[in-house]
Amino acid sequence: MNRETRVITVGTRQSALALTQTGQVIDQLSAICEERGLPYTFEIRKILTKGDRILDVTLSKVGGKGLFVKEIEQALIDGEIDLAVHSMKDMPYELPDGLINGATPKRVNPLDCLIMKEGGSLQDLPLGAKVGTSSLRRSCQLKNVRPDLRLESIRGNIDSRIRKLETEGFDAVVLAAAGMSRMGWEDRISALIPADLCTPAVGQGALGIECRASDAGVRELLGFLNDADTELTVRAERSFLGTLQGGCQVPIGAHAVIVDRSGDTPLLELTGIVGSPDGATLLKEIKRGADPIELGKEVAGALLAAGGDRILAEIGG
Repeated sequence: MNRETRVITVGTRQSALALTQTGQVIDQLSAICEERGLPYTFEIRKILTKGDRILDVTLSKVGGKGLFVKEIEQALIDGEIDLAVHSMKDMPYELPDGLINGATPKRVNPLDCLIMKEGGSLQDLPLGAKVGTSSLRRSCQLKNVRPDLRLESIRGNIDSRIRKLETEGFDAVVLAAAGMSRMGWEDRISALIPADLCTPAVGQGALGIECRASDAGVRELLGFLNDADTELTVRAERSFLGTLQGGCQVPIGAHAVIVDRSGDTPLLELTGIVGSPDGATLLKEIKRGADPIELGKEVAGALLAAGGDRILAEIGG
């Protein structure tokens, strides 16, 4: 029996990276529909978010959570779109009533990277080098490793940030390797920053595909796109985030990996950090466990007990 074709409207931010990764998701979903005979086609709806409107202020000063998702989530709630493609690191821990994360596709490289004028590593940067980043998490950890660096705020799309190497005299800019990869710009990466030097943002390298909980058809479709390993590691990181109640005003990061598959459930290792904005204090905890939610809570709890509670209280996180 033929089913009537449904057009699924996909909401996304307007940046080149957001549109590129949304197009990649739609290509994957279209292939799933063709393989399984599902009656769906797709169209893109571009949505301007608060985080994209305000580019002359650092993210930490804009304030609030969900700077890059709220308007898109409202369009989902209002029925203007049927699913949304987000960078997982932009998604707050708590989703609005009626919305769920319908799929976490396979993650790409979660590390941060350096785009440099000269040299091939963090150590190659000259004394007092001017480094651009929009992230307190990155600046805190880089200051901890290289206190001499001049970390300055840099906002905008990744291509505009790279151009500022020339136009604004930066020696390097720090970006997510995942964005460079999705844009096909891996050859422009000067150096990956190891996770032991710069713990990535929660969910970095992963996407979140958000939909209405009541939309059975879309939920079924997104189930075929979900990657179990990525979902597991991201759940641990997001549990950590939710326990700390952190946002852009707080330098926090978390990175989970599967370290053992021999048991009934995979064993995870989660690294979490909390730091002061000036980089003077950087707390790190590493723990292992099989339950991602409990593991996230344990690592967050250990950091709070080690002084993270005071850092969060001082910043107002």
